[in-house]
Amino acid sequence: MPQSTTAELILVNAHLPETGPLQAVAVRGGTIAAIGDTDAVTAGLRDARTEVVDLAGATLLPGLTDSHIHPVIGAVELAAGTDLSRCRSLEEVRTLLAEAARTSTNGWVEAWGLDPNLFGSEPISHAAIEPALNGMPAAVRLFDGHALLAGRRALEIAGVDGPRGFASESSVVCDAEGRPTGHLLEMEAIALVLQHVPAPSRQQTLARIRLALAGMAATGLTGGHVMDAHGDSFALLDELEQGDADGLALRLALHPWLDPSEGADGVDGLIRLQGRAGRRWSVAGVKLFIDGTVDGGTAWLDAPDCHGESTRCYWPDPAEFTRAVRRLAAAGVSTATHAIGDAGVRHVLDALAGAGAGADAGADRAWRHRIEHIETLPAELVPRFAAQRVVASMQPTHCTDYTKADHSDNWSTRLGQSRADRGWPCRELADSGAVLALGSDWPIAPYDPRVVMSSARTRRPAADPQAAAHHPRQVLTARQALDGYTVNPARARGESAVAGRIAPGFRADLTVLADDPLTTPPADLLTTPVRLTVVDGRIIHRDPAL
Repeated sequence: MPQSTTAELILVNAHLPETGPLQAVAVRGGTIAAIGDTDAVTAGLRDARTEVVDLAGATLLPGLTDSHIHPVIGAVELAAGTDLSRCRSLEEVRTLLAEAARTSTNGWVEAWGLDPNLFGSEPISHAAIEPALNGMPAAVRLFDGHALLAGRRALEIAGVDGPRGFASESSVVCDAEGRPTGHLLEMEAIALVLQHVPAPSRQQTLARIRLALAGMAATGLTGGHVMDAHGDSFALLDELEQGDADGLALRLALHPWLDPSEGADGVDGLIRLQGRAGRRWSVAGVKLFIDGTVDGGTAWLDAPDCHGESTRCYWPDPAEFTRAVRRLAAAGVSTATHAIGDAGVRHVLDALAGAGAGADAGADRAWRHRIEHIETLPAELVPRFAAQRVVASMQPTHCTDYTKADHSDNWSTRLGQSRADRGWPCRELADSGAVLALGSDWPIAPYDPRVVMSSARTRRPAADPQAAAHHPRQVLTARQALDGYTVNPARARGESAVAGRIAPGFRADLTVLADDPLTTPPADLLTTPVRLTVVDGRIIHRDPAL
């Protein structure tokens, strides 16, 4: 059947950053069909079925893409229950948990976003929250997603009464008498309790994911690099697409996890998964962990933190990680490795140095592998990202929202002055020639790309624009921040030929902002209205003012 010559959507009176006015953009079959003079574009592509939207001078951008996000597991698990992220004291935490206990419908108290800084110099322990729980079991996630605070009753239900051994660098934190404090570090330990928490119904699960994706689209996001694929993620995404004529609200590239315990069979299974896809989602790589977090004492540092922690790799044998990465690379599979500590980043770079670029090493695909987070980085490692063509995937708001410029926070205190001064070196990596892809890591931090780009340009928290800047030499330019959400995510996926630009033949994933992000001051960018979000040629979000 011949393809229709009619455009489904034509946008007129747009503004392009650095270029200026653009009269018209025509979209057909999910692709940009033509750009240019309004009369010329509409004459050949418009008929009675075409929707024409007058942008009235608003700024048209390639669709904004979050390069590290968890929309499925985030909506279903990581952000389940009460949001504690805005609490500024343990008393506020207890007030919200008491309300959660009073209104619980499943017999558990669930919450997320707990800031470890609220405990000050005291150990993280369920003793701090027990008065609010009314004897109910509680599962409270810390803000980084790598730790859980379980209440006394939850530990009893899970049968956790002392330390445990794990295949990964997970642990049940215990006091001097060997009694669990409720503080569970990393995935295997967290799972001991979470497996007992009643799961939401299928309808609740689908509703949570749909709501999260719609919220993201309303902030201008058109896509996300999803750093997980758990349980029945594929079935859930298929069900969402089948139940909605417009499909998923975002285009999603999934990276299922490889756990150290899975061995060679796990690697082979993930290789076979590559390419599995729906209409707007696809399996596009593999996610690995080389370490945990600085805040939890599970990062992998060259030298211990102030508590003597963060000294080991997440994999019991780091050589096994290297073999796994090289096996994936040889099969042409993209890898994304969570690496926060300096020793962890170095080991991943070393592993990738022996992986080779692969058989499909075009200018774009040679940037196939990436490192996520990169929270503290010695200067000598910076040039290796560009030299080895390894993407730096970073989240600026982790710095601005969860550390303090004076280094009095838990993260900085653990690292010490010199290493904390090397926190989140975004500008150095961008200036060195590395591909810098930006994201939020939602639900670890809010997903609004306007907030992330603003904070990246100021190194200040969006909630306190007058605060002292965190490592001000690392501020990004407006262009670097915008590239981190447009052309660089496309390069990280090897899709520069079809995404990240506004040109004929490119995907019609488009974001329209009221003002130009290259000229709008960072503080004003935070509240710049999102006029339109278009995914695959379909309008997903529209500002009533448009």
